[in-house]
Amino acid sequence: MQTKTSKSALFPYVLWIALFVITPIALVVYYSLLDIHGNFTLDNYKAFFTSVYLKMTLSSFWYAFLITFFTLLVSYPTAYFLTKTKHKQLWLLLIIIPSWINLLLKTYAFIGIFGLYGPLNAFIEVFGFNPKQMLFTDLSFVFVSVYIFIPFMILPIFNSLDRLNPALIYAARDLGASAFTTFRRVILPLTMDGVKSGIQVVFIPALSLFMITRLIAGNRVITLGTAIEQQFLVTQNWGMGSTIAVFLILFMVIVMLITGQKKDKGGRVR
Repeated sequence: MQTKTSKSALFPYVLWIALFVITPIALVVYYSLLDIHGNFTLDNYKAFFTSVYLKMTLSSFWYAFLITFFTLLVSYPTAYFLTKTKHKQLWLLLIIIPSWINLLLKTYAFIGIFGLYGPLNAFIEVFGFNPKQMLFTDLSFVFVSVYIFIPFMILPIFNSLDRLNPALIYAARDLGASAFTTFRRVILPLTMDGVKSGIQVVFIPALSLFMITRLIAGNRVITLGTAIEQQFLVTQNWGMGSTIAVFLILFMVIVMLITGQKKDKGGRVR
């Protein structure tokens, strides 16, 4: 009786996954096997392995790596110091609140900030320097992307650090370990699950960015997400766009497998 009840309780979740996960992926795979005229073909997959798309793939991974690296570089010490503050939940909330703002609005805000007549150039002019176009550069693209992803990286790392048993840190210091050794041998390994979760929620979306690349970087940065947008909206080649999307899904699955979390081995406050 309980088995039948448990199976019936799972039905809505199975239906949801079938309709909104499996079916869309199946449609993407189906369209990837069609050419621009709707005929069955494997030319889209052959085209993906040409130099143009391979360079685009490497470029996407490179920018995703840079965004993830700098986001982690800022987020880990920030999350660590947040756990040491008195009102840590309040500070965490203040960091998360900007993520509630629409992404398009934040992007347009940075267009105004980095613009030729924006406040940043006005500040530079105070010191006697000429205004400089800061938009449509790799630096501006990475900077804006890092800013947008920081809250998503901080949250899982903060949770891992906050759950860390402080007795382990005290024990390491009592045994003569330096602050760096304590961090390298105790803190970092026990909070690696939070780091992996942060990498997942930053690296995977960074692979498919397209709106920020258009508005902030112009045509200087072309990613897989930008290529999908071009194929669907500009050239109307749904087959090639779906093919790129298929490989993007595969890359995301590989990243999730690499950064998958292991079972908790202890060392945390329960």
